[in-house]
Amino acid sequence: QVQLVESGGGLVQAGGSLRLSCAASGSRFSIIAMGWYRQAPGKQRELVADITSGGDTNYADSAKGRFTISRDSAKNTVYLQMNSLKPEDTAVYYCNALEETAGWGNMNYWGQGTQVTVSS
Repeated sequence: QVQLVESGGGLVQAGGSLRLSCAASGSRFSIIAMGWYRQAPGKQRELVADITSGGDTNYADSAKGRFTISRDSAKNTVYLQMNSLKPEDTAVYYCNALEETAGWGNMNYWGQGTQVTVSS
């Protein structure tokens, strides 16, 4: 069982920056990818960015050029550096991990979420 703990959310003004962190623990298998998703009120949860164990990254169009995802594989920790924040970025941000087990395939895990609020 994998536990994900997010931190770094908060209230910032438009144009400001935040750095989110997500630490994964309890994994006995290989975590092959980690990522950040967000969900705003009345909207579906959407991918913000993810990163594979090989270091490949993927960004939503809205995040590209402003956000940077990185990973410390040795610590199973993923970060999301968010710059030039806009009110439209306001959402609960969730960390996700994809674990490839030995006996029953891949499993997805989610953190509890951290609130990011960007004021205008």
